[in-house]
This record gives sequence, structure tokens and C-alpha cells, in this order.
Amino acid sequence: MTHPEPSPTDQQQALQKLGEIRRSIDNLDAAMIHILAERFRHTQQVGVLKAKHDLPASDPGREKLQVERLRNLAHDAELDPEFAEKFLNFIIAEVIHHHHRIAEQRGE
Repeated sequence: MTHPEPSPTDQQQALQKLGEIRRSIDNLDAAMIHILAERFRHTQQVGVLKAKHDLPASDPGREKLQVERLRNLAHDAELDPEFAEKFLNFIIAEVIHHHHRIAEQRGE
């Protein structure tokens, strides 16, 4: 089954819609970066408190709860929970790395 060739007007409208969607995606990407930056500012504060009070950089119990919570949020938002878990695990690993670095700097 062959599809009729789109008219130049249809193509122009599709390109215009594509541009609108891409601008929305770009705005969302910018918002995510700002939200991640804010999140990492808070986790840096956590790292300083942990280092100051000789607490471990990692908290497996909290991490497990956070993964479960995020998976539920993802499900409710119709986002793949597996993807959400991978994303959060990546963030957690980076936060723990930062916490180790903060502790090492305090120990110098």
C-alpha cells in the first residue's frame, strides 16, 4: 500500500509543529539541568554534614527507599520504572562519589 505524497503545505505545517515540539523539549532539558543543579547543591550539604560527623557516604537503606519511591512515581507518570531506576542509580552513584571527595578533602 502506497501513501500519497504529502503536499508542500502539509510538509511546512509538519516542520512548524516539529520546531514547536523541539522548543518544548529544549525548555524541558534546561529545566532538568537547573533542577539537577539544585538537587546537587543539597546533596553537597548532606556530604558536608556526613563528613563533619564522620557518617558513611552511602546510606543503602535510604537509597533503596528512594529507588522504590521513584519507581512508583515513574509508574504513576507513565514513565518506564526501569529507566527511572537507572537514572536515579546514576545520580546516587555520583552523589556518593561527591560525598567521598568531600570527606577526603576534610581529612587533608
